[in-house]
Amino acid sequence: MIILKRPLVFFDLEATGVSPAQDRIIDIALVKHMPDQTEETFISLVDPDMPIPPEATAVHHITDVMVQGQPKFHQIAPRLLDFIGDADLGGFGVLRFDIPMLAAEFKRAGITWRGEGRSVVDALTIFHRREPRNLSSAYRLYCGKDLPDAHRAEPDARAASAVFWAQLEHYSDLPRDIIALSDYCSTRDPNQVDAEGKFVWRNGHAAFNFGKHRTLTLEEVAKKEPSYLEWLMRTDKTTPELAQLCRDALNGKFPIKRDPP
Repeated sequence: MIILKRPLVFFDLEATGVSPAQDRIIDIALVKHMPDQTEETFISLVDPDMPIPPEATAVHHITDVMVQGQPKFHQIAPRLLDFIGDADLGGFGVLRFDIPMLAAEFKRAGITWRGEGRSVVDALTIFHRREPRNLSSAYRLYCGKDLPDAHRAEPDARAASAVFWAQLEHYSDLPRDIIALSDYCSTRDPNQVDAEGKFVWRNGHAAFNFGKHRTLTLEEVAKKEPSYLEWLMRTDKTTPELAQLCRDALNGKFPIKRDPP
């Protein structure tokens, strides 16, 4: 157990999307751990003053009806600021998402709030550093032993096979035939437009999930800055699928989201 010198607030946000500039918070929960080991909470749904994209609802299951009549962020901002006070911050992935989103919402509410001067502990960062995602760690997790001669072809092939059979024993709900397992392994995230997830569905339209136009739709960028799509098509890192999406967009053709059968 660590000794706290000041409060430590673990928090999590749900939002209409992932862009601090364009999206809005719809659910917020903070758990404050005090130096005397007592605990305080601040929990609230938030009316974002904008429709919640169905793609976002599919993730967090929060609907427009659920936030209707709930306070706007600017209405809870003073209480929220007071609750956080000078506390240090914690969460899971807060450095990449929650802190930038919260800061943006405070700014829109006319409140200056900064993370500087606070310590931030991110369980996701610790998880990634302590639990590497490679064959050796999978072999250790599922087979219970270290992998000798890792990165040689034969030991790695045998280890991959052992991990696979161990996974079948470990996860009883996995399919039990090769075709179904192949489908399971190749199934694309339904929110992704392309295999890499460079574009994602947003209100039924293909939207950028990277770069300077993140969250803008492909159609918007094709009209606003077609030269950017032309540049994307020429870069070495662009996949053939991504290049074709850009080429079609320049010709006025855009992806259509189809409901799963």
